[in-house]
Amino acid sequence: MTIQTDFFFPSDIDEIIEALGSLSQEFSGKKILITGGQGFLGRYFIEVFARMNAKVLTSPCEVTSVDNLITAGPFGRRVVNHKHIKFIEHDMVKPLPLEGHFDFVLHGAGIASPFYYKANPLETLDVAVNGTRNTLEIARQSGARMLFFSSSEIYGDPDPQSIPTPETYRGNVACLGPRACYDESKRLGETLCQIYYEQFGVAACMVRPFNVFGPGMQQTDYRVLPNFASQIAQGKPLKIYGSGNQTRTFCYIVDAMVGFLRVLVRGVSGEPYNIGNPEPEISMRSLCHLVADLAERVVPYDVVAYPECYPADEPNRRCPDITKAKLHLGYNPKIPLREGLSRFLSWAEANYHKEISP
Repeated sequence: MTIQTDFFFPSDIDEIIEALGSLSQEFSGKKILITGGQGFLGRYFIEVFARMNAKVLTSPCEVTSVDNLITAGPFGRRVVNHKHIKFIEHDMVKPLPLEGHFDFVLHGAGIASPFYYKANPLETLDVAVNGTRNTLEIARQSGARMLFFSSSEIYGDPDPQSIPTPETYRGNVACLGPRACYDESKRLGETLCQIYYEQFGVAACMVRPFNVFGPGMQQTDYRVLPNFASQIAQGKPLKIYGSGNQTRTFCYIVDAMVGFLRVLVRGVSGEPYNIGNPEPEISMRSLCHLVADLAERVVPYDVVAYPECYPADEPNRRCPDITKAKLHLGYNPKIPLREGLSRFLSWAEANYHKEISP
């Protein structure tokens, strides 16, 4: 299976491989399992490994991609065959019977968009808890290195003294809040990884991504940047939820993928790593103006209350401290926000529809 290239900005996949350098050879001849393989991040991993096979690996890697397609959308359902990559439609909440072993396991299955996890709270909990345990069992039986995709949302709404937020911050999360099904299940997923490392020696690491974006995000993802791009495509005013004063940092997909793969290969077992770009921390109002500027048009915007379909109680600020990833892995994001947004918006202009179902 390989993903059609119109999911990606033309140079991005090669930039990821170039940034990895000799680290790519760690995947030569290896067997890799990816859960959530048809999601936004999963499709990038598939394409990176396919491109590695074609261009840099001395021996091709063999990839098994698993997804139940619950939130795959139209992009995630468009696949073609590739001789080194196979797809299995399966829900990781249930045990996955597989023969043979894996060298690397990436557990990316999950429901990350607030719109979708509010609509599917039990499924969100199940895949982050039972799905993670089933995936850890596969890693344990194979002796594989495993990467668990946690979330920056496990920090909740950090106190101002903990911005930028280091991995040691314990979090300020409401276990009964509107985002709890996602936040708390990711926290428990990390606990499972720690237990499997301590009890069984599973070489599991965790990544906490901070607002990763890029080409390939579904138009109906409903997070802020796909929302803005979709509203521009439809000629509608941009909508900002809440006050518009909440701040975020954004990490372009190329930098995020390099960070994820560095953690997979070189991360310290049992440890979490923030992966994101700490600069700039930008308010949603300022982001709106930047997007309009890059779109080279006058784009009106409205500040609106949170719709019923989208969970409120979002953090006021979110900004990563990436010191640990820099020291352990040499991780250093390169692509400025303006450049990343320019690539994403140009891709969205060509791929987002002018009319979508409400």
